[in-house]
Amino acid sequence: MDEGALRRIVADSLALKQRFFEAQASSLIAVGTRLAGRLTAGSRLLAFGNGGSAADAQHFVAELVVRLARPRRALDAIALTTDSSILTAAANDFGYESVFRRQVEAHGRPGDVALGISTSGRSPSVVEALRAARDLGLHTVGLTGNGGGALAGLVHDLVDVPHPDTQRIQEVHEMVLHLLAELIDEAVRA
Repeated sequence: MDEGALRRIVADSLALKQRFFEAQASSLIAVGTRLAGRLTAGSRLLAFGNGGSAADAQHFVAELVVRLARPRRALDAIALTTDSSILTAAANDFGYESVFRRQVEAHGRPGDVALGISTSGRSPSVVEALRAARDLGLHTVGLTGNGGGALAGLVHDLVDVPHPDTQRIQEVHEMVLHLLAELIDEAVRA
C-alpha cells in the first residue's frame, strides 16, 4: 500500500462516519435512551457477534459492567461470545448457528435486550439468536451494514451502516457502541 491508498482509505472512513452520524443522530439517541431505560430498570443486555463483532460485543459489555468514563453503578450485561465451553458444546451438539440462541434461551427474560452484531446482517448464529430473543419477548437491536440482511426484519432497532466494506462498517459500529455507552452512562448517573 502506498501513501495515496492509505489516505483514500482514511478519507473514505471519515466521510462515511460524517454522513452516517449526521443522518442517524436522532435515531441513535432514541436507541440509547431505550437501552438506558431498560438497563436502569434492571433489565439485562445480552450482546453477541462473530469475529471482530464478537470483540465489539465484549468491549460494549465491559463498558456497561465496569464503566465508560465516570463512576456509576454496574449494569447487568453479558457477552455471549466468551464462554468457550458453552460455545463449543452448543456448536457440537446443535450446530454453530445455535451458539448464541441457546444462551439467549438460558439468560434472556422478557424486557431484557439482545444486541446482535453482524456486518452483513446474514450471520446464521446472530440471526437465530435474535429470532429466539424476539420470541422470548426481549427488545432486539441489530448493528449491521449494507442493508441489514436478514437482521433487518428481526429487530426492533436497526443500526445499519450503508457501506459495502466490512472494515468501514466495523469502524462505525465501534463509534456507535461508544456513543450508546455514553448515553447509558449519562442516564444512569442522572
